[in-house]
Amino acid sequence: MFALGFGLGTKNKKGEWLEAFFPAPILSPEREIVGIVKKNTSYTDGNRDLALSAKEISECAREIKDTEQKKLLEKLASSSMPKVISVIETDGAVKSTPEAYLKLHLLSTRLAKPNGMNLENIFTCLPTVAWTSDGAIDPNELEEVIMENRLRGKHIEIFSLDKFPRMTNYVIPSGVRIAHSARIRLGAFLGEGTTVMHEGFVNFNAGTTGPNMVEGRISQGVVVGSGTDLGGSASTAGTLSGGGNVLITIGKDCLISANAGTGIPLGDRCTIEAGLYITPGTLVRVLDEDRKTIKEVKARELSGQSDMLFIRNSLSGVVECRTNRNAISLNPLLHDNN
Repeated sequence: MFALGFGLGTKNKKGEWLEAFFPAPILSPEREIVGIVKKNTSYTDGNRDLALSAKEISECAREIKDTEQKKLLEKLASSSMPKVISVIETDGAVKSTPEAYLKLHLLSTRLAKPNGMNLENIFTCLPTVAWTSDGAIDPNELEEVIMENRLRGKHIEIFSLDKFPRMTNYVIPSGVRIAHSARIRLGAFLGEGTTVMHEGFVNFNAGTTGPNMVEGRISQGVVVGSGTDLGGSASTAGTLSGGGNVLITIGKDCLISANAGTGIPLGDRCTIEAGLYITPGTLVRVLDEDRKTIKEVKARELSGQSDMLFIRNSLSGVVECRTNRNAISLNPLLHDNN
């Protein structure tokens, strides 16, 4: 068994799931819990999500020995919101909205790491939702809701129309600081000690191992190693669009300076100067410690190597790769987020 989660969700007027909240997802659940679920619900096998009654959840709660899980199920049973269980027997392509949300919860709760699960088909299974001060609403039902609120003299705030909600409406990781919560999607993985400033952005299935300073953008699939600093408006190439298929990893103690970026994986202790974007096809002149040219290569041939300093020669305009003798060091006081 891969994972399961008991939760609450929101449906539209057609009875379709818009979103699901799993407060304590379980990775690799014990046979005992799976047996309790099979006994007290209609679940038999496979990857399935089921709408549950309060009675079914209460019966599961009575038999579960884990105190925290028991208390959680008792709380869920008392809610008037639609109740759901998502069971993932095998890690295959995503087949439903609750299953998609369970996998996103596994990432943001640090139970699963980026690129460690099958997220194929997730966009098909995530409906576009109006995220509002009144909760999740089907965009096709939004005008009616706005009118109903106005007639009562109320104002509804619409934060976004998107497939992904903000992470902090579902999961609060320990030991992190997030200056602008709307810029962290559910499914982001933020390691302990990570600080994300106002212009920082972390997509789903991407993130940091911590501690890290993030003032730039971490695209889908990108993983940033501990001690690395992404400067203001720095960016990393993802694989969702544009034909890229190489997963970008950035090693430990690197610096991607302001307005810089990378489309190739980097090892440890690498630096890219401000304003320089390294694409796989960028022609790079590799220099030795005496600043003599060794060779000229396309940047993809340097993928994953450590101790590289990428700069643009101010006289010739040529991109150079030198030995990086000075690894960056984050200020520990800024990343003690407890």
